Amino acid sequence: MGKYFEALGEALPFMLDGLLLTVELTIGGALLAFVIAVVLGMGARQKNIWVRGLCRTVIEFFRGTSLVVQLFFVFYVVPQLFDIKLPSLWVGIIGLGLNYGAYGAEVVRGSINSVPSGQWEATTALSMGAWQRFTRVIFPQAWALMIPSLTNLLIQLLKGTAIVYVILMHDLTYETDKLRTDTSTYFAYAVGLLVYFAVAYLFTLVMNALEVRAKHNLGRGESLREALSFKAPTKETAGASTGGGMG
Repeated sequence: MGKYFEALGEALPFMLDGLLLTVELTIGGALLAFVIAVVLGMGARQKNIWVRGLCRTVIEFFRGTSLVVQLFFVFYVVPQLFDIKLPSLWVGIIGLGLNYGAYGAEVVRGSINSVPSGQWEATTALSMGAWQRFTRVIFPQAWALMIPSLTNLLIQLLKGTAIVYVILMHDLTYETDKLRTDTSTYFAYAVGLLVYFAVAYLFTLVMNALEVRAKHNLGRGESLREALSFKAPTKETAGASTGGGMG
């Protein structure tokens, strides 16, 4: 076992490089996926049949085709079509963003549809413009609703980064597999599992913090500072959890 840890120490710089690449792919892919999800999710709700149909087609295309094939297409075909050279990191971010953005679009659409109709009616009664209505009333409530589902997608995206080896990227999974040649299968993959779990747990904590803050901004729970204090909620905080929105 001692030689295993010695091999791990020698491989640590490469493991850290692989971990950094995995985190970059996850964050970059998640940001792109969120933008795509909002655009497609909103588009899929439009009354215009052409806009709605186009968005639905894009969503179903990326949900219904293989992520590996999508990565191959962006990596090999797009550069030939447009005579450009894309770095592997950007290929990974684009591929992951498009794929998971399509799944996120359904989360966005469903969350917006879940905002009570009374909130929409209130914005109309107040003569709010479409942009003001969306940014100040509808989206903040939908955002709080969609965070749990987006958290699940974020963790799925993190695990999905392991597929980038097909476009010659040395991510955490690649470096873990290299460690296996100098140690053993169970040791190397046990290390990989622990690292992935730690990163996933960290991302989950960040998303949970965003959820707490989003709900607090709507008057539906304790603040992030109160949540981190590990104190029992006060009567005022508990009472605020029944509020939120426009009423």
